[in-house]
Amino acid sequence: MNQERKIEIEEVEAAVKPPKARVESDFERKRDYLAGFLAKKPEEPAPSEAGGDLYEAVITALKEIYDPEIPVNIYDLGLIYGVEISPENHAKVTMTLTTPHCPVAESMPGEIELRVGSVPGVGHAEVELVWDPPWDPQKMSDEAKLELGML
Repeated sequence: MNQERKIEIEEVEAAVKPPKARVESDFERKRDYLAGFLAKKPEEPAPSEAGGDLYEAVITALKEIYDPEIPVNIYDLGLIYGVEISPENHAKVTMTLTTPHCPVAESMPGEIELRVGSVPGVGHAEVELVWDPPWDPQKMSDEAKLELGML
């Protein structure tokens, strides 16, 4: 039952390279077909879109406003839910407060309107105060959490 298997060995000096594949087609492709794609510069965002100059200037203005009870700006605190810039360069800021009984509930929206309205290029600023969804600490940026010792 014990069968021996023999393996035959053939010694060669070099292996023959297989021929390269050739595709026959009427379609003519440039050698580097990605050249045009890679050379194309990314489109700059419109000034009123996220990443645009006016939008970023509004965000910078919001980051200069601090909550009086917490040493963190209102943007990093997560109180700003949205910033919209209309084609006429009017800014609308949707925000909340940490609690409806916040001592600055009456003054904070007015301060935000003034600060955002003073950004060069903004025609009119409007603040919409919302309570849904309610604010919670998870809405804070990592920078704010680090500042408050939560990370």
